This record gives sequence, structure tokens and C-alpha cells, in this order.
Amino acid sequence: MKAVILAAGEGIRLRPITSTRPKHLVKLGGKAILEHCLETLKASGMRDAIIVTHYMSEAIRRYFGDGNTFGMNLEYVEQPAMLGTGNALSIVEPYLDGDFVLVYGDLLFTKRAVTSVIDLHKKKQPSATLAAVRVERPENYGILRLENQEFVREVIEKPDRNDAPSNWANAGLYMFSMEIFETIQQTNASIRGEWEITDNLSLLIGAKKDVLASIVSKDDWLDVGRPWDLLEANSWVLKRTKPEVKGIVESGAHLKGPVIVEKTARIRSGAYIEGPTFIDEGSDVGPNCYIRACTTIGKNVRVGNACEVKNSILMDGTHVGHLSYVGDSILGEKCNLGAGTKIANYRFDEQTIKVMVKDNLVDTGRKKLGAILGDEVKTGINALLMPGVKVGNKNWVGPNFVVDRDLPAS
Repeated sequence: MKAVILAAGEGIRLRPITSTRPKHLVKLGGKAILEHCLETLKASGMRDAIIVTHYMSEAIRRYFGDGNTFGMNLEYVEQPAMLGTGNALSIVEPYLDGDFVLVYGDLLFTKRAVTSVIDLHKKKQPSATLAAVRVERPENYGILRLENQEFVREVIEKPDRNDAPSNWANAGLYMFSMEIFETIQQTNASIRGEWEITDNLSLLIGAKKDVLASIVSKDDWLDVGRPWDLLEANSWVLKRTKPEVKGIVESGAHLKGPVIVEKTARIRSGAYIEGPTFIDEGSDVGPNCYIRACTTIGKNVRVGNACEVKNSILMDGTHVGHLSYVGDSILGEKCNLGAGTKIANYRFDEQTIKVMVKDNLVDTGRKKLGAILGDEVKTGINALLMPGVKVGNKNWVGPNFVVDRDLPAS
């Protein structure tokens, strides 16, 4: 049985992080999101996968190659233009000869979630089986109208909260028979000029074909669509990673809870690190700094003296200068924070933090959120970044400057 992974999207909502990399290659706990996806599929019994690419497709091909390093056989299909998930699915038909699993490559999910879909599909042999997960904000998802919590009777894309027939969301994990390709031929493009898998599901339902839902726990699935979702995803991954210390931990350093220190990393005396935390190869942490739980520190990162980093992602080659604070933030590659840089993560009025996403001000629902920095951002000494701001790639923030609104790429 083969798996099809859709990894063509640009991830516009994740900018500036995705301005220089596909979202599928953002690393959490030392591994790309798509790598976590492949590992779960492999653990579920699959060895052959087809990856549909488009945005920065060559970067994905270089990272994974033929899949041999990851214990899988990988093939790649290029989606010529971004014309929707249904269009992406249509181009893999020649590579398939029977029922197959399809997943979105920007999801995190467990073996239990995948096998629940596979087992139900094999048992009942419907035209399609999908995972359904209960969500708090149905207006952000494709919502399912279910009968007996098993038969899918309708799929409604992002309904108004008051009009949603349920809070069961389409989780983006499927198993299809080859019948799905017949519906693609019958589907018209949406008003955006795209073909969507949900329209194909609706055609199957309308033709009285069985489309089943396998109920999946929210603990077994996570959607990564917006910048702050990366922080939740990072925590999700770290809490499922086995701790191991391969690097150098000096006398006087303290590691509390599950902490991963990769080879050639160095933890200097006086550092206090709470798990779950991941510190990648070549990184240098301390002395006398505090790394709080749910932090990923990439390769060759420097966290200097008397710094505090909390629940954050520091990508490869970034330098956090001494006396700095980084809270609930994402720092791209090769950023350099001058001494005393502070990233605020909490509002005076104690309200949830709002972030600009695709020119819209979006309520994150989070009371703690710092800044999102693209690659090669630099700050001068004592710079201050307010909660929820985004700074584009290669931007320089001067000393003592307060960033209270988004800054574009340089």
C-alpha cells in the first residue's frame, strides 16, 4: 500500500518563516515537519510514498532524496500550478494501482490516528475513509455532518460558527479507493480556480457511495497552519521525544526533565535547562542561562551569558546575545540579537495577542506570544520587540528601538 503526501503549498500564513523554506521543512525537535510525517507513516507499515511538490520543491527533494536514509522509497511528482488539493491528487493517479493513504504534509499525527483510518477502511471497504477530529473553532476547518458518528453526509468548508452542523473537522488523513479519480473528472473548479478534495468527497456522497469517518483524538493530531501553531507543534513533538545526552555538559550545569543534547553541543556551567527541550549539534549554551521547557535550539546556535529562553524555536546559526530574553517566539536562521534584547510575550491588559496574517488581524487565542523573526534578522543592544510582531528577513532593528508593529523584509 502506498501513501500520497501533499507538500506543494507555499505556507503564506507562516511568513516570514516560509519566505526562505517550504513549511514542510521547518524543523521541530531537530526534524522537519514532513520528516515527522514520514516516520509516522513508516511506523504504520508503509514504505512507499509519493510526495507532491511545487513551492521550493527542489529543497524538499534534496532533503529527503530517494528516501533510503529514512527507510522508505520516495517518488516525487511536481504540481505544475497551485490549483488545489484535488488537482494535486489527480496527477498521482498513474503511480497508483489500488487503495492508498493520503495525508497533508504539514500535519502532525500519531500512528494511532493513521491506523484507525486504515483499519476502518479495510474492515468496511467504503469508497473513502477520513479522520475526524473535534475542534473548538469550526469556522477554521472543513466541518463534517456525521450520521451515527461514522457516515459522512456532508462536508462544509469553514462555515460560520453559528451555521456549523458539528464541531467534527476533516483532519486531512484519508484512505481512498481508486473511485476518487472518477470524481475528479466530474469536478468543476471553484470560484478561486481550484479543484478541492472536499468537492470530490461531496460527489461520492451524492452518488450514494460510502464515505466513512474514523474518530481521532485531538491528542493524536495537530494542524500547523499559522506561526503560533509552530510553537504548539514544537511542544507536541518534544513531549513525544526520548531524552538523550550526547554532547558536553559541564560541571555545574543542571538538566531537569527530558532534555536532548546532541553530539558536539556544549552546555556550560551554571546553565539550567528544563525539559522537554532539544539542543542540536554544535550549539553552545551558557554560562548562567535559563532554558525553559518546550524549546528547540537548532544547529550551531549560541545562547550567551545570563539569557532566558522560554517555549521558543531558535533555528540554525542564530545568536542570542547575553542579558537577552526570548519568550514564546520563533527566530529564523542566522539571527543575531544584540545584548539586552527583550522579546515581550504578554500584554499589559492581559488580553489575547493578535497577529497580522495575510493582511488580516487575527486573534491567536493565546495570552503568551512573542515575536516571529525571519532569517538573518539583527537587533542592536537593548532592542525591544512587542508581543505578536513579525520581522521580515534580513531586517536590522537599531539599539534601544521598540518594535510595536510588523517590519517587512529588508
